[in-house]
Amino acid sequence: MARALRPTRPNAATVRGLARELGALLAELDLAEIEVAWGGVRVRVQRAGATPAAPAAPAAAPAPAPAPLPVSPAGVDVAAGVPIESPMVGTFYRAPSPGADPYVREGDVVKEGQILCIIEAMKLMNEIESRVAGRVAKVLVENGHGVEYGQPLFLIEPVR
Repeated sequence: MARALRPTRPNAATVRGLARELGALLAELDLAEIEVAWGGVRVRVQRAGATPAAPAAPAAAPAPAPAPLPVSPAGVDVAAGVPIESPMVGTFYRAPSPGADPYVREGDVVKEGQILCIIEAMKLMNEIESRVAGRVAKVLVENGHGVEYGQPLFLIEPVR
């Protein structure tokens, strides 16, 4: 007698890939929000400033497209250095543990591949490395704050 197979829960990498694809689809189709339920996981991607749609709302005239997500904090000149951006959505931590010294401070000289911070995503700690050698010109995110995909975390002045 055949047994029914139980659906397996997608892993974190699969969910991240799905979220990225949904984000690209959101921009491509100029949607305010998109939601998918798959394998016991629900993923919703929504533009900044968009309000969640009411379920089964009657069709209305299309609303103007919401403003894109901010990529750079106000007053930050990314032309002054190389921005190190968040590769994922999560929580930004400057140090490996609450009582430890931060990985880097403003003014520190860093090597390519040196760990700059940690981003916690789905209970996993992801080390973020510098992609250039240089001096940390600015730390753009407060410790313990949430970050978005593509959000600048640090500004590095490259070594010349």
